[in-house]
Amino acid sequence: MRLPLPLPGLALALAGAFAAAAPANDWNTNHAQRVLLISIDGMHALDVANYTKAHPDSALAELSRHGVTFSNAHTPANSDSFPGLLALVTGGSPRTHGLFYDYSYDRTIWAPDNKTCSGAPGTQMIFDESIDVYVNNVSQDVIDPSALPRFRDSSGQCVPMYPHNALRVNTLFEAVKAAHLGRTAWADKHPAYDLVNGPSGKGVDDLYTPEITNAPGFDNTVSVVCTAQNDALKVTAVLNEIHGLNHEGTRKVGVPVLFGMNFQAVSVGQKLAVDNANGSCTSDTQLKGQPGGYVDGLGTPSRVLGYGLKRTDDALWQFIQALRSEGLYDSTLIIVTSKHGQSPINPAKLVKPGHFADLVCQVSNCATEEAAQVINAAGNCPEGPCGLVQDDDIGLIWLPDQSKTALVADYLNRNAQALHIDEVMSGEELKLKFNDPLRDTRTPDIIVQPVYGTIYTGASKNKVAEHGGFSFGDTNVGLIVSSPSTKPQRVQTPVFTSQVAATIMKALELDPDDLQAVRLEGTKVLPFVLGGPHD
Repeated sequence: MRLPLPLPGLALALAGAFAAAAPANDWNTNHAQRVLLISIDGMHALDVANYTKAHPDSALAELSRHGVTFSNAHTPANSDSFPGLLALVTGGSPRTHGLFYDYSYDRTIWAPDNKTCSGAPGTQMIFDESIDVYVNNVSQDVIDPSALPRFRDSSGQCVPMYPHNALRVNTLFEAVKAAHLGRTAWADKHPAYDLVNGPSGKGVDDLYTPEITNAPGFDNTVSVVCTAQNDALKVTAVLNEIHGLNHEGTRKVGVPVLFGMNFQAVSVGQKLAVDNANGSCTSDTQLKGQPGGYVDGLGTPSRVLGYGLKRTDDALWQFIQALRSEGLYDSTLIIVTSKHGQSPINPAKLVKPGHFADLVCQVSNCATEEAAQVINAAGNCPEGPCGLVQDDDIGLIWLPDQSKTALVADYLNRNAQALHIDEVMSGEELKLKFNDPLRDTRTPDIIVQPVYGTIYTGASKNKVAEHGGFSFGDTNVGLIVSSPSTKPQRVQTPVFTSQVAATIMKALELDPDDLQAVRLEGTKVLPFVLGGPHD
């Protein structure tokens, strides 16, 4: 049974009575009636510091004034959106939840067109905008089962693998439902975020996923203005939920116990080399042709990025005001963080040498060099058990022949400078952090971390930053845990975003170990938030 938060007057009295005993804040022994979880994709800890300093009247500053701000928070693994979000809602990393990227590989599944699961298994596991149902090049915001990879279910039937089927552990939403605490809701950028439902497929009562990137049609992310408009759809959904309605605002269903959304405008503002370069966002006239990203290595935002930050902060104010208007603010724990950061922050560090497999063939002769041949084959595999090279500011390599791992890793290390490689992770080194690729069908055989600032992409001029890797810029994200009765505090202790999940469980008076990834990885509650510095 959850206990209500004390009334403000009582909270103040308790604060006075226990001031000497409370090492961090007045909220140490109380619990939330609900949690609002917000991911501002791309938001670094540096962005939080810079924005709150420059905008003391901002919503981020307001939340910081009533919260614990973690300035040394990191994603627990590679910083793609899937593992980044799953850290927040499962409390784990790819070694437990099983997902390294939204476009990855599994040696036990079959391609979407293999309806009988016949032949050798192994193919790409694609959960991006390409799996939507489209009508006249416009996503219908639902998943097309025929676009999904296939797998054999528990009864041996060859069936489509939905994103939630790929998840190996339960989610916060499932834990809340299992405890019968109340409704759950989430809003995100692709229908593929069905994955937050968890293995049961039923974790989220109200899932809203307006497609941001129509695979064959209009892409909102060409413009920070159009991206913010897409974010606004989700903001409206959350506001409706705060008012006790479903996300459409058509039916009274009650306020969720656990809900939230993902913002994209900051991430797009960081990535765009030129805003609305093709003019396809017709509502974007003020920023069209302006450069995005950061102005310098100090994290000074461009005008384009500044727009994304401002629109996102305005939305946070809307949430705060709506909670106040409904009398819910004092009993709601608000957590603002990010699935991932973005690299590089310093534009002078940017290098785009080409896609990784293509670069290998530029450095070596892919017709005669065996290791280069293997990489090239994996990088150009259309589907089936022939491997995959996934790249951004990281290289994830699944080899068609795992016996070639040492050969390929040695080749990459010998050619590290020409290939812009900082670190090659394979063999025993890879197993220090992840599962053994010979035993886990999802784990890459080799992970390449490039030199900071390197994005493995072609001559495209569309982006000046990317995410997916292990660099400081990718992994050091903003994190604020806020409630009205919390004393402001900045914590420089290193923490992981996976600890958010354990903290939410405890805030709702649930056992964090009811999350399988928390139990398997030993994830701890964030310090200085609920029960003292060591919880």
